[in-house]
Amino acid sequence: MNPSSNPSRRSFLTTAAGAVAAPFILPSRVWSADTAPNSRINVGFIGMGKMNSGHLGNFLGRETVNVAAVCDVDTNRRNNAKATVEKRYGEKKDGSYKGCDAYADFRELLARKDIDAVVIATPDHWHAFIGIAAVKAGKDVYGEKPLTHNVHEALTLTKAVRDSGKIFQTGSQQRSSKEFRIACELVRNGVIGELKTITTSFGDPAPVYNLKEEPAEPGLDWDMWCGPGPLKPYNSILSPRGVHNHFPAWRNTREFGGGMITDWGAHHIDIAQWGLGVDDSGPVEVRSAGVDKKRGAQLVYANGVVLTHGEGKGVSFYGTEGEVHVNRGKFELWLGGKKVHGFMDKEVDKGTSLDREVVLTEREFLKDAKVKLYESKNHHDDWLNSIKTRERPICDVAVGATTVISCHLMNMSYYSGTSFKWNNKERTFAEGGDPKWLTRDYRGDWIV
Repeated sequence: MNPSSNPSRRSFLTTAAGAVAAPFILPSRVWSADTAPNSRINVGFIGMGKMNSGHLGNFLGRETVNVAAVCDVDTNRRNNAKATVEKRYGEKKDGSYKGCDAYADFRELLARKDIDAVVIATPDHWHAFIGIAAVKAGKDVYGEKPLTHNVHEALTLTKAVRDSGKIFQTGSQQRSSKEFRIACELVRNGVIGELKTITTSFGDPAPVYNLKEEPAEPGLDWDMWCGPGPLKPYNSILSPRGVHNHFPAWRNTREFGGGMITDWGAHHIDIAQWGLGVDDSGPVEVRSAGVDKKRGAQLVYANGVVLTHGEGKGVSFYGTEGEVHVNRGKFELWLGGKKVHGFMDKEVDKGTSLDREVVLTEREFLKDAKVKLYESKNHHDDWLNSIKTRERPICDVAVGATTVISCHLMNMSYYSGTSFKWNNKERTFAEGGDPKWLTRDYRGDWIV
């Protein structure tokens, strides 16, 4: 796909609205009869680091899912994932289970006609290419956030999903946690008055790659790991040796990630925009914090609300009558300068709990709410349900695209030290900015 052929925002909306769901037929070849054969979903996993290890463990415990295959460019991680699946399923052998296949190349996994869906949790620079290949191969997708490595990829992936009619859930799981939904409903229903500003708290933008070369890791296809990105010298900080239990720092390289702006920022900006009600648009202006700054960049929305990347409590909404603060396991509602409900610190907020404070807030302030947001109690369940119903999940690809584009715009302001205007309908610069920032130079055949 040629970067110069980016779909416009108009075509983006047209394809999103006009997508027709393709019929979905589940295979009957399964390994257990505990659940009716035609209700099992055959799933493959691509990228077997820490994140997908967590997803794998979750899906292995579901009777409606059969984990059919795993894939990783690292031999140790690939074999470890295969062994994990076979150990779990081996406990239920009934003579029909044939084992879990393991692949070094995701294209071999996607070529399997019996695999219905895939979970993609590779480094960011692979997200778009594999996601597009997956939906073109007829797979439904759970794709980790941030959705893509750049703006061009976000638009191209969204179009591919719409053209395919497949289900795509972005892994922005905070939308499936009640405290975040209630916080956004409070804002959307005007409980804190007219929304004026938002503060989102997360770490730094990414520096350029500056790691020293280390001896190659046996069993790792480093060229394939780099894929669409540049072929940089191997360093174990990016792809750890052996099986690891941490999140590698490839996120902190512009070549392969986007720093904390596209890591935690993809979570918190996602919630901020849910509360704003701009899932289909995004900001209209980006204000730089200045050269070499790591905080202070701002996204400005059409209604005048300003979102600032700063220090705070996670996601903080400030209105004319009050404020709402929300983070994982934390929630506060302030009205008239006084805390009405909240749970931020178990050592401070003794005698209560997050669930209690959120439920009390909902009962008191949202009983007759005019705006009720999509309710999902579990991000994986929501995806699996969408696969069955063919209805879009809570964080559909288009939502993930709007979120990640906002993250990329913020990063652009940090990388360039400049401010610019953004056309959120056509998804391009309205004033200032360089179109080259919207895409990247792709390597070899890995062109999006």
